[in-house]
Amino acid sequence: QVQLVESGGGLVQAGDSLRLSCAASGRTFVSYAMGWFRQAPGKEREFVAGISWGGDTLHYADSVKGRFTISRDNAKNSVYLQMNSLKPEDTAVYYCAAGSGLTRIDYAQDYNYWGQGTQVTVSS
Repeated sequence: QVQLVESGGGLVQAGDSLRLSCAASGRTFVSYAMGWFRQAPGKEREFVAGISWGGDTLHYADSVKGRFTISRDNAKNSVYLQMNSLKPEDTAVYYCAAGSGLTRIDYAQDYNYWGQGTQVTVSS
């Protein structure tokens, strides 16, 4: 099995930046596509960004495109989410996820493993 642990969340002001990290342990990391999802209070979990196992394919939600960047370092068994120009509507618990044999990289149900999340709060 794969264990995922997120870190890097915090309280920032609008316009600031944060870099989230997700460290993987257990089964091999390199064969998994990785995704970031978020869930705001009273909202359903939504897709934020995804990256293929080889790092050659990236996909972003329209709401974060141009502001967020997903990357992975397989040698360090880690995936990252660089978040720039943060907005109050970005406030949520952010989860990283890993999956193999995905039908859709933005479909939460296709992922096999999930972290416990890290809180990101953006004030006005």
